[in-house]
Amino acid sequence: MRAVDLIDKKRRSESLSAVEIQWLIKGYLKGDIPDYQMSAFLMAVCLNGMDARETAELTMSMMREGDSIDLSEIPGVKVDKHSTGGVGDTTTLVVAPLVAACGGAVAKMSGRGLGHTGGTLDKLESIPGLSVELGIRRFIEQVKNIGIAVIGQSGNLAPADKKIYALRDVTATVSSVPLIASSIMSKKLAAGADAIVLDVKTGSGAFLETVEESRRLAKTMVEIGNHLGRKVVALLTDMNQPLGLAVGNALEMREAIEVLAGKIKGGNPLYEVCMLLGVHMLKLGGIAGDDGAARKLLEEAVKSGAGIGRLKAMVKAQDGDESYIDVDKINELCAVKARIPVCAGQKGHISSMRTARIGQAAQMLGAGRATKDDGIDPAVGLVMHKRLHDAVEANEPICTFYVNDETRVQGAKTVFLSGVTIEAAACRQNSPMVYGVVE
Repeated sequence: MRAVDLIDKKRRSESLSAVEIQWLIKGYLKGDIPDYQMSAFLMAVCLNGMDARETAELTMSMMREGDSIDLSEIPGVKVDKHSTGGVGDTTTLVVAPLVAACGGAVAKMSGRGLGHTGGTLDKLESIPGLSVELGIRRFIEQVKNIGIAVIGQSGNLAPADKKIYALRDVTATVSSVPLIASSIMSKKLAAGADAIVLDVKTGSGAFLETVEESRRLAKTMVEIGNHLGRKVVALLTDMNQPLGLAVGNALEMREAIEVLAGKIKGGNPLYEVCMLLGVHMLKLGGIAGDDGAARKLLEEAVKSGAGIGRLKAMVKAQDGDESYIDVDKINELCAVKARIPVCAGQKGHISSMRTARIGQAAQMLGAGRATKDDGIDPAVGLVMHKRLHDAVEANEPICTFYVNDETRVQGAKTVFLSGVTIEAAACRQNSPMVYGVVE
């Protein structure tokens, strides 16, 4: 068997057998297949797709090549949550502590930034001292003790996916339903959770821009999970504008803390999506029997301070300085050399946003990676002042850049403004926050 022949088959839109897929994944993991051939294969999949059987085989092959975690000693239903990636998406930092505060067990392995989207691990690492590289034993004990742990993917947990994940980011092969589904589900199934809530983003800031594509991804992942005996629910949520106002690592940590502290309230898109995700996590975890009861528990965890208290406990348990989990103290981590307003340049209403470009602008300021080896500046990024369909004046700031390297500003400003369309007439059509639920 040769890698070039499998690449050619997929280039011609032919299906690969289970044996061929297993051989390819095993060979890449061992180093027998180089990056350039795997890149060619990924591009062929991105262009020509995979059928349901191939996607399931790819998922299982990546899962079987590494370890699987046994979480059975943790009492109760272990619930995980995963987002397909968006801009200003701080939901894990809010939902996981709230669900834990309500009695849930959240054993979560997260990822780093991919393309224009932020990564939960990068955001957490803006807290001084915090470690996301915990051993499995410590991971399990932490969930048993405080109900929550958010760590990086283990070196032996779906290791082939870890290599492929980094390669996709720099080869323009992120936006593919089979590759996204197999990547997410191989990790989630190997990580041992009993139930998984998936946040499938759709729109101009998502890897899949149409509701139809996103629904297909959601159904694919739900079917994979259910086939293996896991309870899986997928929510289709909007990414035609940043979910939160902050885009950047410490900036997003600050916004998450503001939600948990009750400073950001009901009606806010970030708050409402967090509540909906939390409702489904509590229902799958057996903590609440219906939506109303689950929401009441989550709101009480915000009001009582139990949610922010659980985030502090997690940060401390993972060697971070929990004093920063405070609405005033966290500002110290957002300190930069300059804050630069970016103005509209014309009067009107924001009729559309290319949200990916907003994420790219933050990435260009140093908040994300252009290559898999790039470093990140945790303080930089941007904060939006306007949402979709808001009115703006010509000299009114749409956002503020948080900057430590002013040589990056002009390029980031050009990209940002190319992602915001302003028209004279008001647009009354609003995008829904949630397009549906797949169970």
